[in-house]
Amino acid sequence: MANLKRVNEVRRSLMRSLTKNIGNANTRKSGLIDTSKVKKVLICRPNGRLGNLLLITPLIQEVSQTFPNCTIDLFVKGTLAPIVFEKYDNIDKIIDLPKKPFKELIKYIKVWTLIRRQNYDLVLNVDQNSSSGRLAVKFSTAKYKFFGDLPENVQLDFNDYDHIAKYPVYNFRYFLSQFGLEDKKGPIALLDLKLSEAEKINGKKILNDIIDPNKKTIAIFTFATGEKCYCVSWWADFYTALKNEFSDYNIFEVLPVENVSQINFEAPSFYSKDVREIGSVLSNVDVFVGADSGIMHLASASKAPTAGLFSVSSLKKYQPYGNGSIGLDTNVLGVPDFIKAIKSILDKKN
Repeated sequence: MANLKRVNEVRRSLMRSLTKNIGNANTRKSGLIDTSKVKKVLICRPNGRLGNLLLITPLIQEVSQTFPNCTIDLFVKGTLAPIVFEKYDNIDKIIDLPKKPFKELIKYIKVWTLIRRQNYDLVLNVDQNSSSGRLAVKFSTAKYKFFGDLPENVQLDFNDYDHIAKYPVYNFRYFLSQFGLEDKKGPIALLDLKLSEAEKINGKKILNDIIDPNKKTIAIFTFATGEKCYCVSWWADFYTALKNEFSDYNIFEVLPVENVSQINFEAPSFYSKDVREIGSVLSNVDVFVGADSGIMHLASASKAPTAGLFSVSSLKKYQPYGNGSIGLDTNVLGVPDFIKAIKSILDKKN
């Protein structure tokens, strides 16, 4: 397993070095964009993780607002995208890049052939470090191509530019400004799963079967991958403080697909493998608390006020925003600070 990981790291490094300069010559201004004539757009984010898919929803909303008559295709990995973007009416094709191209060579070739054959007006790469994303933009026949990065002499001055859901939008706005469109200065859209009212109602029904519907509710998610996962003793201290400070609240745990609990299943719990069902339940809570993870971003995209716990990954890059949400650096803050932050979220919601 260690050798395989090392091989993948070397492969990714090699591909980045081979593709990093692709598109550098295409950053110059070339004519004006007529927004009414941009009818077909491809957004490239060849990654299949739940969080990374949700984090492109602000860019999708930006593109949809800028080109209201367009349809959008997505170039991704994995099987989650059709579920995540189910309610985005203007999304047409979802092009799925195989995770193991050498084992699925025919499918792999078909993906690039499909991208080449589509008559896209505009193709966007979300992550400038994505080799596959840059190649897809280069491989397309679109008139307007954005490779995800800015010219070397350009730096955008926004205090939230580092956020992974926001800088693609800021970069896209700058790109459009080079083709005669006004560089927007408004706030970036929130992550959005676009839950329907029927889904929210069903989520409330599920939640009410778990907790006391007459009380307000705090949801916790005690799991995360790798070093982002806090240990059992850390959660024991935090959970004890939560129970003491919020004795009049429901506290329930959303379980991961692995069906494990860092608090040993002491709280009422909810388990589902259905991403939209989990989101529908979280849309009905008063606050969600959990480490940086796909479920944290799902809570945010479901419009739950979210307190994200960060110890390893960059808070500036991944913290939840909007709906009173906040990111907490657990390397410098302690349990009393977490309690204070949760109280603040709840006070704003009341």
